[in-house]
Parts: sequence; structure tokens; C-alpha cells
Amino acid sequence: MTIHFIGAGPGAPDLITVRGLNLIRACPVILYAGSLVPAEVVAEAPKDARVIDSAKLNLDETIAEMQAAHAKGLDVARVHSGDPSLYGAIAEQMRRLDALGIPYDVTPGVPSFAAAAAALNMELTLPDVSQTVILTRTAVKSSSMPEGEDLATLGKSGATLALHLSAANLAHVVETLTPLYGADCPVAVVYRASWPDQQIVRGTLSDIRAKMKQAGIAKTALVLVGRVLGNGDFTESRLYAADFSTEFRKGVAPPPS
Repeated sequence: MTIHFIGAGPGAPDLITVRGLNLIRACPVILYAGSLVPAEVVAEAPKDARVIDSAKLNLDETIAEMQAAHAKGLDVARVHSGDPSLYGAIAEQMRRLDALGIPYDVTPGVPSFAAAAAALNMELTLPDVSQTVILTRTAVKSSSMPEGEDLATLGKSGATLALHLSAANLAHVVETLTPLYGADCPVAVVYRASWPDQQIVRGTLSDIRAKMKQAGIAKTALVLVGRVLGNGDFTESRLYAADFSTEFRKGVAPPPS
């Protein structure tokens, strides 16, 4: 018997991994976070499976369901949104399972920042613009940020920022990042990436709050900030340059000018 933590992806049912889907098809008990995981993602559970929306359960109640399945020798598909390694709240579940001697494994999923970049048709790392992506969030009602991980400190890097759980804290984001990135720095907000009601709002640090208010978006959105979201003025990668050699391809020197 195993608890299978499964990353369901950003929302679209066909963005779950083959492994994750096969586990859902096989497990007699399904625990899924219905607040962020569409019911369609677990629709292929066995007809007689026990399917539980954990959005209404606290941690103790969730672990109790796992214990009950373990006692019966039943595998559990524990389905989380996105990729469970990012803000997945699986660490505390695994700690409880370790104490109980219940085995588990993890199947990764497509993270929301990757789905947002795909929706934008964007690459988040561009030569001579940004080679670093920082995945972070801001603190509102959730856990406080550790020392040194506040937005002002991280923003000094100039890296592309993927801000989770921060759509409702946009005033703080704009106020903190404008002195560091400039008021004209591009911003993209992707609401419910890959869902049928996906929305994209583009702007700059100077006008994104007004555009967000007009769109009526205040949660369930990823905020991307950085110059990579700009007009495409960047140096081409050397990877596919004709004169660049790799172990698979010999570069050809350009003709003399």
C-alpha cells in the first residue's frame, strides 16, 4: 500500500503526466484538492473508488483518511495542483506519514509558472536579459517570509520574478519593485493558467494595478515581473549558432568578410 502524491498540473486535465493519470486510474482511494484541482482531473478514477475532495478537510482529517486506507491495504492517489514541490503543503503530510510508518512516493506535475509562460508564449530566460527565475511569494495571511527572502531583497537581483499567491498583494509588489525594476518594467498576470476561463493581463509596474482591477482579478493568478516580458530585443542563444560546436554538431566558421 502506498500514498501517491500526484502533481495534477495547472488545471487543464490533459496537462497531467501519464504516470499521474495511470495512478489515478488504478487507486481505489482518491484525495484531491478540489479548490484548485478540477474534478475532470480525477474523473478517470475507478468507478467504485472513494473520491474525496480534501478542500473541506484539515490536516488531521486528511491523514485520518490515509490511515483508514492504509489499514485496508488500499493505495491512495493524493492529488495536488501544479507541482507538489512548490507550495504543495505535502511536507507536513509526509512528516505525519513517516511517523505512522505509511509509505509514499511523489509524481511531479506541470508547475503553474510553466503553464503561465506557455500561455504567454514566452521564455522566462533570455540571453543578456535574464538567466535567473526566482519563484517566490509575498506574505499576507499565509506564513511569513523567512529573513532575507523578502521581495525587496530578492528584487535586487533583477531576475525574472514569478510571484505566487500575490495577486491580492499587488500594491506591495508594485511599491517594492518599482524602485528596483523601473516603472516601465513589463508585468504579466495569468489568471487560472490552462483553465477554460484563463485570463491574461499585460502591463507595467506603473499600470498593472489599474488593469488588474478592471479585469476583476484578485486571486488564483501568477504575477510575472521582468524585462524578458518586453519587446523581444535580446541576443540569440549560442546553442544553435552555425559556428557553435557541440558533441552532436560541428560548427562552421562564417565566411571571411
